[in-house]
Amino acid sequence: MSKLIYIMGPSGSGKDSLMGEARLRLAAEAPVAFAHRYISRPADAGGENHVALSRAEFQLRLSRGLFALSWESHGFAYGIGREIDIWMEAGLSVIVNGSREALPEALKAYPDLLPVLIDVPEHILRERLGARGRENAGEIEARLVRARLSVIETPGLVRFDNSGPLAERGQALAELILETALSS
Repeated sequence: MSKLIYIMGPSGSGKDSLMGEARLRLAAEAPVAFAHRYISRPADAGGENHVALSRAEFQLRLSRGLFALSWESHGFAYGIGREIDIWMEAGLSVIVNGSREALPEALKAYPDLLPVLIDVPEHILRERLGARGRENAGEIEARLVRARLSVIETPGLVRFDNSGPLAERGQALAELILETALSS
């Protein structure tokens, strides 16, 4: 049985870097697949490798039921394609970069998902947001306020501290992913 592993956390918590590091550490034969996101922002906007769609393209795909999950955040539309269902039917556990606000909808669609909340102390979050250079001071403050949003307590919620070295935390996430995939 496969499982959806739903990674979420505030902007700047290191989700993309952490998932990239975990992906490198998982053996090619590990029964997992990392889903990409479809986002209505340009491909060269920085951050994660994603499929860039215009707002019109996104809406067309949404209206045709091509997304397993979708949400709006920071002025952009985000989607996870229905291909994840095929991957899970093929016996793979699927890792997605989700949204804290979209977790209730994700739980409706995939009640057995494993929610993983990436946590970092606020001072580290502030440093990371400043270092990436994508937001001005006001936008950083707005992201810090949003970072304080609480996540619904749900059975199985894993709070994952990402304040340590990337290699160490990536290895720990890879171990969590593999353990989940093999026990599903």
